[in-house]
Amino acid sequence: MRNKLNVSMNQELLDTIFEGAKQLYPRENILFLRGKKNANLLQITELVIPPLAVHGSRFANAPLYMLPTDFSIMGTVHSHPSGNLSLSNVDFNHFFGRIMMIVGFPFLCKNNVAIYDSKGEQLELEITKK
Repeated sequence: MRNKLNVSMNQELLDTIFEGAKQLYPRENILFLRGKKNANLLQITELVIPPLAVHGSRFANAPLYMLPTDFSIMGTVHSHPSGNLSLSNVDFNHFFGRIMMIVGFPFLCKNNVAIYDSKGEQLELEITKK
């Protein structure tokens, strides 16, 4: 039996994700999550703005071939302006990395966040102090 992965990030980084989502609202936003994995803890430490990202009213996409090889990219975060935190089939088919984080409108607090692993199982987010 495999142990469930835990995800952590600091509040400032989460606030930055929320602010980016608010700036593009009602379009979706997409960012890459950089961090490190130790045992069952995946610690997100930075955001990467993808080059040539496209932000639409019901989608956000970034060409993966434009990224350099970077094994510190742990996954993606994108916004759902509808507020729905569910992982859609389209989201699941565009999964990149170890996790996919979804932030939903109104982009205010941890209750507006869902994180999924590559099997579609929801993970817990731990907010740390800087």
